[in-house]
Amino acid sequence: MILAADDYALMLAEVDAAHTPKDKKAIEKKYAAAKKQFEGALKKLLPLQRGDFEGIFKAMAGLPVTIRLLDPPLHEFLPQDKTSQAEMARRLGVKSAVVKAKVEQLHEFNPMLGHRGCRLAVTYPAIGRMQARAIIEAALNVKKTGKIVLPEIMIPLAGAVSELKLVKDDIIDEINKVFKERKAKIKYMIGTMIEVPRAALTADEIATEAEFFSFGTNDLTQMTMGFSRDDAGKFLGEYVNKGIYAADPFQILEDVGVGKLVEMGTKLG
Repeated sequence: MILAADDYALMLAEVDAAHTPKDKKAIEKKYAAAKKQFEGALKKLLPLQRGDFEGIFKAMAGLPVTIRLLDPPLHEFLPQDKTSQAEMARRLGVKSAVVKAKVEQLHEFNPMLGHRGCRLAVTYPAIGRMQARAIIEAALNVKKTGKIVLPEIMIPLAGAVSELKLVKDDIIDEINKVFKERKAKIKYMIGTMIEVPRAALTADEIATEAEFFSFGTNDLTQMTMGFSRDDAGKFLGEYVNKGIYAADPFQILEDVGVGKLVEMGTKLG
């Protein structure tokens, strides 16, 4: 799916950049093929996700279940070594060079701040829609067995209310399609995770679109303090030993800065 999604987005950009009708027609043909491949990949993923969610809803019957939409950057789903790339190429029926090129194309210098979270749903709305459909279809299936299901959909990494609303509206539109197809409904909630400092500072605006939110203090700490969780361990011990910080901020909430954002976000929201 990742390769198909990347081709799909690339073709969209190329159609916009085409200078002549002939170029545009040729690119649109490639775009149509990429779109078909992308949609086909999502169709294969849908029943897999739906099955996973059904299992969760059955196990948690009667309790609220919060499911976060896709959060990691796309490159994390692709193989990084040559052997794994060759295996993926074999399964997809493409050359290893194609997979290698896509891996390099999706590489990010700072993936933690890159193309992830709700940004994926902004650029690839079909991914968010597919996940929302899988969640609601699973909830309806389990509800049909007589169990109480309380689905909560969490949109990750939103930093602006307009960003949250865009993704939320897409999700609601897809959910309403499911309700119409199934001739059945279920109560659900849509919220977000406060991980970006801007979201905490504008939590009053975020609250107009989010029915609930929680704090993702891991990413909030990284973005507020400028520390990479994966790299800071090399020197944070010295910061604690020399009294700069009372404790490792990734082990205990740093209350002066990060904690203040959490408090502010709670009061505003």
